[in-house]
Amino acid sequence: MKSVLAIFSSLNGDQGNSSKLANAYLSEIAQTQDVTIERVDVSTLELPHLSSEEMQAWMTEPSQRTDAQHALAKRSDDVVEAVKKADEIVLAVPMYNFGIPSSLKAYFDRIARAGITFKYTETGPVGLLENKTATVFAARGGVYSGSDFDTQTPYLKHFLNFVGISDVKFVYAEGLNMGEEQAKAAFSAANEKIIELSR
Repeated sequence: MKSVLAIFSSLNGDQGNSSKLANAYLSEIAQTQDVTIERVDVSTLELPHLSSEEMQAWMTEPSQRTDAQHALAKRSDDVVEAVKKADEIVLAVPMYNFGIPSSLKAYFDRIARAGITFKYTETGPVGLLENKTATVFAARGGVYSGSDFDTQTPYLKHFLNFVGISDVKFVYAEGLNMGEEQAKAAFSAANEKIIELSR
């Protein structure tokens, strides 16, 4: 059975366009594949910005941590454990001010752990989260894919590759605020891609 971790980040919850795309995909694979799906909405986790205290907690041996450090380290430990268990990572990502939501960045900051999800070698960093795939559902009000304004795609690719997830697929729905006709066409094209990927 394949394990799927679905990570949502829209401030609009299930009504967000990226959430609608990801949910459509999850519904398809639930019908066509043998899967278990774990969902997390990072916009509701209220993870704070990463602090030096939290990073220090990671670098302190568990047996030497204070109670406060155990609590700080648990934030990341729980996130990393969920990612490790998953065979596929599904990301529902709206575009906010040309980037990913800050709540998703805070979540990613808890994934990148030296010695746990990546390691440094003489030839450079090596990701340790192997044998996983990622599918990104990106919803945008304008049309940005392939342009300098699309900072999301390279960032997500680089980050996921960095921790060892090299098989990354993207489904875009763009121009959603550029009129009803454009929005319908964007969702139609995205839904075709969803059906293709779910088979």
